[in-house]
Amino acid sequence: MKLVFFDIECAGVHKTYAKICVFGYVVCDEKFHILKKEDILINPRGRFELTDRKGEKGIVLPYEYEEFKKQPPFPAVYPKIKQLLEDKDCFVMGHAVLNDVKYLNLETRRFRLPSFEFEFSDSQLMFMTHINDFSRQFGLEHIAKELGVEFTPHRAADDAYATMRIVEALCKAYSCSPRELPEVLKISNGRIKNYCISRPVSRGFKKFNAEKHAARLERSKKRVEFYNNLSRKRVNKKGGPLAGKTFTFSRAIEDSIDKSIPYVDKIYALGGRYSQRMENCNIYVGDDGDNTARTQSAAARALPRITCEQLEDLLHD
Repeated sequence: MKLVFFDIECAGVHKTYAKICVFGYVVCDEKFHILKKEDILINPRGRFELTDRKGEKGIVLPYEYEEFKKQPPFPAVYPKIKQLLEDKDCFVMGHAVLNDVKYLNLETRRFRLPSFEFEFSDSQLMFMTHINDFSRQFGLEHIAKELGVEFTPHRAADDAYATMRIVEALCKAYSCSPRELPEVLKISNGRIKNYCISRPVSRGFKKFNAEKHAARLERSKKRVEFYNNLSRKRVNKKGGPLAGKTFTFSRAIEDSIDKSIPYVDKIYALGGRYSQRMENCNIYVGDDGDNTARTQSAAARALPRITCEQLEDLLHD
């Protein structure tokens, strides 16, 4: 069995197209002896759009852009790529590979070519499962640096090479073959067929998502309870020590309804108000260390900020 690691660079990506300009790959045996390493340059048949929507954060591909105009378009290299990825004697892998498979899917649709059909696994998901951390995406450069792998970022064949070295390190860690690695990590392979794509999934990732979903539902339930309580509040017409004061809380405090609801009850009892709208408030309550978007918005509006401890002092004066 051979292993195929691949990576794709695009001149631009949109929901309806992915202008592939480089298909890089490494073929090796099960002992990770490299049999072939190649960048296939492709004329993207369109201009390069390498920035985000604001025209910022653009990547720079390590190629002479004029060289792409001399290359054949995707339909001309499609048979070679298809043969490589669909070889029954090959196990296909990539890093954050779902994106690259989607790019292939978009290009086959763009040029009205038959769908690819192959299974694939993801080194990023393997690494996340290995360290049992699904809270963020781990980039190829980050992992390669940890493993001491040197490569040129965004040179597709080198990205494929770095992916190979990551998988090799994981195989050594578990004393298993590349074919056995997904099973050891409890990862099911992804697949593309008839333009339909299923993603690789690990048992650990499923558990993480289930717990994340349950936590989101619990937060939603608490917010409903908090705002239902708030909707019943009326300002004390007689005024009070907090008359003219309108508060808003950080999300973390709002979600702690065992504290936030009694806080709001006391604020109204003392003649104050609570508002969901930041522009209507003149005091923001957020504990030290909270640097969420809501807290940053309060800082941008120059709202006076107090902690829960300071709020409690106000409520007990």
